[in-house]
Amino acid sequence: MTQSVIHSHAHPHAHGHSHSHAHGPAAPHPAQPARWSILRMPVTTRLGAALAASAVLWVIVILAMR
Repeated sequence: MTQSVIHSHAHPHAHGHSHSHAHGPAAPHPAQPARWSILRMPVTTRLGAALAASAVLWVIVILAMR
């Protein structure tokens, strides 16, 4: 015996996602606060990171020339 069941998917409850946007569909998304920025690092930390990156790149160059 075969039964047909008609199920309407139009129901008001949410499925865990939101459809609320604070801007229009053609407008760009608003800026989000940066979690990390190199500009907020102290100068000594930036200098150390630059020296470490430079050392890694020199090691790659020296190994490639062998």
